[in-house]
Amino acid sequence: METRVNTNNQTSYEPEADILSWEVSHKPITHAKEAGNVIIHFADDDTPVLVEILEASTFLSQATATRTRALAA
Repeated sequence: METRVNTNNQTSYEPEADILSWEVSHKPITHAKEAGNVIIHFADDDTPVLVEILEASTFLSQATATRTRALAA
């Protein structure tokens, strides 16, 4: 599996799984919450550590279309 990593902003994309990950902290993960295709992993103090977007290509296509429509309005 190929993983592309951008070390400047701590994001990675796994094309085979179509998962976009964004690491926002280096704290240990203790629990997670899922809302649709987004999973947010938290530390003990409930600060976000990692955000994962499942089916990322679909999510980003929809976000881009929504933004385009908003700008055109």
